[in-house]
Amino acid sequence: MNTFKIGTREFGSRLLLGTGKYRSFEEMRASLEASGAEIITVALRRLDLSNPHQPSLLDYIDPNRYIILPNTAGCKTVEEAVQTARLAAAMGLPHWVKLEVIPDPTYLLPDPIATLEATKILVEEGFDVLPYINADPVLAQLLQDAGAATVMPLGSAIGSGQGLLNLSQIQIIIEQARVPVVVDAGIGAPSDAALAMELGAAACLVNTAVALAREPVQMAHAIKLGVEAGRVAYLAGRIPRQAHASASSPTTGLPSIGR
Repeated sequence: MNTFKIGTREFGSRLLLGTGKYRSFEEMRASLEASGAEIITVALRRLDLSNPHQPSLLDYIDPNRYIILPNTAGCKTVEEAVQTARLAAAMGLPHWVKLEVIPDPTYLLPDPIATLEATKILVEEGFDVLPYINADPVLAQLLQDAGAATVMPLGSAIGSGQGLLNLSQIQIIIEQARVPVVVDAGIGAPSDAALAMELGAAACLVNTAVALAREPVQMAHAIKLGVEAGRVAYLAGRIPRQAHASASSPTTGLPSIGR
């Protein structure tokens, strides 16, 4: 399925998995293993760092097996997001960040202006920045110009499981991309992930679809297969859509059949 790069890091799995909403840390750990993911996102603002003797989410993630991608979930301003990224680096986590700046508590849509501003600051400080954005091709170009390591357009609202509602815009972003495009948010089933990969996305980031599934471990494995199938289909090249039917058996040059 060939590897892909984010900054200078190279990965075999094209599925990134989140760590929120699981019913237990044990279920999360089993789901991570079933997914085959190498990159695991962790929201720093949701970690309880006040009591080092309490079990932490990080205790259930093998640092020799997974690379932790800190994210700035819960940050509403440029200042909060930048400080959270700096905190992650100070904790010894990799010098990269999934950048989320979301001031809207109802629809959880990312702030495009703040995201661009925070990206510029963090790139200047040496971070590999993976900004989470609405499916806006113009913003995607501006973020690439600012030095973003990826762009991460949402398929639909976070946690909604509605699939890829912004299909045409995502396709434009992929066509114009100079960095990997990671489809993030809204994926609800393996078929959604497969479709994103068929379009040519470099990877998918999934959380809620796995964490809240009836059987998270099985769903993690299923979405892994969806990502892999979609990538292979993209490389194989699908047939073009046509307005009319096209017979799969020849209609000319057939031998004549006697009476």
